[in-house]
Amino acid sequence: MTPPRQFVIEADGGSRGNPGPAGYGAVVIDPVTGETLAEAAGYIGVATNNVAEYKGLIAGLRAAKALVPDASADGGPRVHVRMDSKLVVEQMSGRWKIKHPDMKPLAAEAARILPASAVSYEWIPRERNKHADRLANEAMDAGKRGEQWEPSSSTAALDTPKSSVAAALPPVSGPPGDAAAGAARARAALNRPAAGTPQVGWGAVPDLGTPATFLLLRHGETALTPEKRFSGSGGTDPELSATGRRQAECAAEAFAARGTVQEIVSSPLLRCRETAGAVAARLGLDVRIEDGLRETDFGAWEGLTFGEVRERHRADLDAWLASAKAAPTGDGESFAEVARRVAAARDRLITRYAGRTVLVVTHVTPIKTLVRLALGAPPESLFRMELSAASLSTVAYYADGNASVRLLNDTSHLR
Repeated sequence: MTPPRQFVIEADGGSRGNPGPAGYGAVVIDPVTGETLAEAAGYIGVATNNVAEYKGLIAGLRAAKALVPDASADGGPRVHVRMDSKLVVEQMSGRWKIKHPDMKPLAAEAARILPASAVSYEWIPRERNKHADRLANEAMDAGKRGEQWEPSSSTAALDTPKSSVAAALPPVSGPPGDAAAGAARARAALNRPAAGTPQVGWGAVPDLGTPATFLLLRHGETALTPEKRFSGSGGTDPELSATGRRQAECAAEAFAARGTVQEIVSSPLLRCRETAGAVAARLGLDVRIEDGLRETDFGAWEGLTFGEVRERHRADLDAWLASAKAAPTGDGESFAEVARRVAAARDRLITRYAGRTVLVVTHVTPIKTLVRLALGAPPESLFRMELSAASLSTVAYYADGNASVRLLNDTSHLR
């Protein structure tokens, strides 16, 4: 009988703010050779350090199990988990009671992945957990840019000397298996529950508290809006038209009737400040300016219609439609660049307004980007959403890092 495979898992998680923008990292290592068999990392939005650390543990356990997916329970992997989180190590070892409601479902999820008898835990100092720590930071950096962490971008393995893990478990005999194929299986498994893992229903989801709720209001019309001209942050900064001012007043009346808005944040551009000001005057609130919410800089396309751009800059327009990394003619701003600053603004606002309802007055691209990121949709989805002037969309951000899109392009308050 071939002995079960043995692995070392090093896992970590972190939050820039606690709670704040958070991410996790995990690495599966061969204890004999010190070889990295699989890496996992992810950005989870706003969460606490403890939540992020548990997410790292779960990712590492899933990756280890995926390396030997056909093994039975008795022949499954044996893993030794090393983390610099005393809390997670002691709770998962059964020495500390799990009291916090956010931790209980995460610990239960981790415990279901492999039999308890197959997993041992060890606390290590942070300086001995550099690989996983680097992965977690790479994931947070990617999230700040509005992107997903990719294994090809990892430099974390440079921090893990092979000799540091070679003695973590006793040597094992038997074939080492195809590490490359196993690593690929592990990465694929990270985005789905492990085989046989019971799914938690809505009724079992813990109370995560009141989310930060963004009421995303597109500004009212300007003179350029009905003509469908490119109007970003690099043009004339037009004011609201008479129609746009009426739309802003309608929005203000609707929000006053609801009575739910607690804070107001606006793009620095005039059309948004005027729209936000109309609501603020009705509600008796101040308007806070967030520069990251400004519209895309459309470069030489500012003030032109789509047809005019196609006539004058066809090659650049085709490239822009094909790739989020392509910028408009004349040193404009790509959608990838917009996503990075919008994601950073989102994280600042979530941290600042945790548990509150915030009216966010901004533009087409920032709103579509926030919806896209909340859904985990690809960049091309930006071209598949319709947003009318003065329309309302809503996204809620929870303490576990998840987001929920609740509304898109509602114009009922304008009727």
